[in-house]
Amino acid sequence: MKQLLSFIRKEFYHILRDKTTMMILLLMPIIQIILFGFALTTEVKDTQVAILAPANDEASSRIIDKINASAYFDVTARLHNTNEIQSTFRDGKAKLVVVFEDHFGEKLRHNGKAHIQLIADATDPNAATSFTSYASNIITSYQQELMGESKNPYQITPEIKMLYNPQMEGAFNFVPGVLGMILILICAMMTSIAIVREKEMGTMEILLVSPMKPIYIILSKITPYFVLSCVNFATIMVLSVFVLKVPIAGSFISLVVVSLLYIFVALSFGLLVSTITTSQQAAMLVSGMGLMIPVMLLSGMIFPIENMPLPLQWLSCIVPARWYIAAVKAIMIEGLGISSVLKEIGVLCLMGLILVTISLRKFKIRLE
Repeated sequence: MKQLLSFIRKEFYHILRDKTTMMILLLMPIIQIILFGFALTTEVKDTQVAILAPANDEASSRIIDKINASAYFDVTARLHNTNEIQSTFRDGKAKLVVVFEDHFGEKLRHNGKAHIQLIADATDPNAATSFTSYASNIITSYQQELMGESKNPYQITPEIKMLYNPQMEGAFNFVPGVLGMILILICAMMTSIAIVREKEMGTMEILLVSPMKPIYIILSKITPYFVLSCVNFATIMVLSVFVLKVPIAGSFISLVVVSLLYIFVALSFGLLVSTITTSQQAAMLVSGMGLMIPVMLLSGMIFPIENMPLPLQWLSCIVPARWYIAAVKAIMIEGLGISSVLKEIGVLCLMGLILVTISLRKFKIRLE
């Protein structure tokens, strides 16, 4: 019994001395419960709404006030004509546009009937269904209030139009997300073991004594995996278009350019992991498990980023998949050009530059 206790005490000492293990054991549950607790929500909050109310009468103003007062919506734009609707969606200023018909209040007062059109961005069909349902309930609530005030049988009919995905196909939403997750996980895991494998096989000394510069060694590691990743991208696109029937509404060239840039960023991240880890198992763990949760929860792949608390929204900015998925949805589903995703392209370029620079600085020209 005394021997057993001494061995248990020895194991405790080993664990307590290993700071990495202690961080995994104690901090990982805290991080996971915070991420899952705040990010895993299907409730839609603070959805950006644009209003088109030509009459601007009392009835439409009361409905607008009700929408703006709701926790589900935030009125961010007032439109003057129908020509502004497309540009509002294209610029990301709104997810829902509420269009009141001409002479809305007058028709409601004299005829007892009026119409409101709800135009939703349905690239995420689940979210679109939720916030159009919330808006319809607000309109119904105002209708009941109006009937209670005057005892007249008023009827306000909301007409729902789903933009970009009228059939409400789920594949339109998950294909860009899955594309972003697969590419970054495969690319990062493939390259993360590149340099570590050389160290474990004992061939790193040969590379270090060769006349090749570190940048050439790094580029030689990236290039084969870059080609293989391009093959993976082509395969996924063929399956998406011909099997899942997801159309490419925008420029295919723009989609390829953004995807190649994203692949480079993913490979650069894997290479950075390869330079700072000492074993293939550690490299796979960091690149695989370290990316899985952030990509799934903080990229907008499953849960809308705008519904998360501000700290998690800021944290999501460092997840490359967030910017890639947004760009793919804009080009592939909404049919926008490359000029509409310059922000996403700029962020990915900056990330790639930072990752390659850090990899070069962390690359050790002498073995310990």
